[in-house]
Amino acid sequence: MQWKKLQHYFLVLIIVSLFAGCKSSTDQQLVVFHAGSLSVPVKRITEAYQLEHPEVGFLTEAAGSVASIRKITDLHRDCDILLSADYSIIDKMMIPEYSSWNIRFAANEMAIVYATEAADSINTINWPRVLANEKVRYGRSDPDSDPCGYRTVLVLDLAERMLHQPELKQNLLDKDRRYMRPKETDLIALLETRTVDYIFIYRSVAVQHKLGYLLLPDSINLKNPELADWYETASVEIVGSAPGTKITQHGEPMIYGLTIPKNAPNSELAIDFLDFFLNATQGMRLMEEAGQPSVVPAPASGYDEIPVELQKYALPPG
Repeated sequence: MQWKKLQHYFLVLIIVSLFAGCKSSTDQQLVVFHAGSLSVPVKRITEAYQLEHPEVGFLTEAAGSVASIRKITDLHRDCDILLSADYSIIDKMMIPEYSSWNIRFAANEMAIVYATEAADSINTINWPRVLANEKVRYGRSDPDSDPCGYRTVLVLDLAERMLHQPELKQNLLDKDRRYMRPKETDLIALLETRTVDYIFIYRSVAVQHKLGYLLLPDSINLKNPELADWYETASVEIVGSAPGTKITQHGEPMIYGLTIPKNAPNSELAIDFLDFFLNATQGMRLMEEAGQPSVVPAPASGYDEIPVELQKYALPPG
């Protein structure tokens, strides 16, 4: 009888220890929802952080930025850090209910990426005609789930007017819809398997994957801050934060944004990681090596609500 009591005692100790270990592990794990285009730099930055903090784990999920936000607003999933390819949808879809602030951190530009054998077939003059060719297949991402998708629509809108080619936008949007994917990085597999000849995607993704790409003029690539007023003349409607609603996205220079949601289980640890992420010699150095120029510090939404440790990476609006 005494031996059975001892067995029971030791079994209880083992179970308690296991649960304690699981809790400790969970407390040191950061859940990060991020844009697909950030997959490479996020991997590099989290690995660099873990060299200094090996006790911290990361659960990272790549998706279109709109889809990532809706995991928080619609599905109410726990998330410690949200990294969006478009800072403005954090303002429109998360603030003030799901987040209080938004730091802008990196830039990018739209490009047309191609398979190697297509390199000599396309240029800054003929690209609309090449993509419209019935023998040519091209891919783009879904505007309702991914900023790269609605930015593709904005590029086509601007190009139609710049090149004085009526119906350019609608003709290309109607073509090859079967090759539309939820996020921009899903398109790479289509290109690498030669399922498509060209894709609209961010320049940084082409650089990271060592793919050939055609740089577009500043008048349509959504890169140049000096052309913000011109970009704004283009617009597209996408799904809103609530089912059945729509929001209008106007063209603007491409700027990424980040925030810590109000439901973050590990907000203090998230702040420490973002202090590393936004540091010019740490995370942002790796971001720039991955083809995305830093814009830190830049005007931030909800500046007064930003954790004091991170305010040095932002500027008050105006």
